[in-house]
Amino acid sequence: MPKLWSETIEAHRHEVRDAILDSAAGLAAENGLLSVTMSQIAGRAGIGRATLYKYFPDVQAVVLAWHDRQIAAHLTRLAEARDHADGAEARLVAVLETYALVLRRRGRHHRQPHGAELAAFVHRDPRVAQAERQVHDLLRDLLTDAAAAGAVRADVPPDELAAYCAAALSAAADVPGDDAARRLAGLVLAGLRA
Repeated sequence: MPKLWSETIEAHRHEVRDAILDSAAGLAAENGLLSVTMSQIAGRAGIGRATLYKYFPDVQAVVLAWHDRQIAAHLTRLAEARDHADGAEARLVAVLETYALVLRRRGRHHRQPHGAELAAFVHRDPRVAQAERQVHDLLRDLLTDAAAAGAVRADVPPDELAAYCAAALSAAADVPGDDAARRLAGLVLAGLRA
């Protein structure tokens, strides 16, 4: 059983929370969400059940918190891709490629044993729609800037182009590798320039 302790109380709490989330996700992936118990999560995380209940009331809350962490990480990756590129077109390209890679990895997880069960549960959460809206808004803003710079077509409203990008990039969930995901992002970009 691993011992969790850090220099500060806040760091310790963060470490314990991460261990709980990772344990729950691992157990759900291995055995299916319906078979996961709070006792199993506590055991794998290296904490007592009483401590676990101080953080979460039940398995579903743990899994939803894990999914929230995943969503936040994806949104952070997209923002970082945008922020590390120079120029409107480069920012758009960076985000399209990053989003394609995120969707590819998500698709891989969904195809694992018990992945579809876990995905069906977490994707009912209304926060998923909120995150999808954030991605849409990010794409729309990038497309607005790219159109103003003459890098993409300006004859279609940016909201419609953002919807096109999100829908087309969803195919990345089924491509065989990262290079294929990047090629798909390139195809989407070519469609934006037509």
